[in-house]
Amino acid sequence: MKNPVALLPDAMGPLTALGKLVTTGPVPATTIELVHLRTSQINGCAVCIDLAMSKTKDTPQRLAAIAVWQDAPFFTDAERAALALTEAVTRMADQTDRVPDAVWAEATRHYDEKQLAALVLSISVFNLYNRLNVSTRQVAGVRNW
Repeated sequence: MKNPVALLPDAMGPLTALGKLVTTGPVPATTIELVHLRTSQINGCAVCIDLAMSKTKDTPQRLAAIAVWQDAPFFTDAERAALALTEAVTRMADQTDRVPDAVWAEATRHYDEKQLAALVLSISVFNLYNRLNVSTRQVAGVRNW
């Protein structure tokens, strides 16, 4: 199937606007890029991984270690908090304690409410794009919209 936004083109404008709003907000762009990449890895979205990798200015060492961020020394405490929140929100169905209080507590140590709102919206938007691309078997490097 074509990408759903190709079939319902009026959807692309609002999706793009929301994506721009959350990715240019109060959270550092590098953190948003890491969140995008990690969300896409978890969901197996090659299209979004390709997109995230093409836009990032991060180091190859950090990018290679993002899948094992808990064990890699290359990330700040704030980035770790964002990545933990990313994993909890993205893997809600896999956990009985959907987004644990400890994850929120650590996130609130590094981000204010506006930044947390931007993080949660970013994670949600990336999950939406991942689900659109994966469910319709979009191919990395090929634009179908």
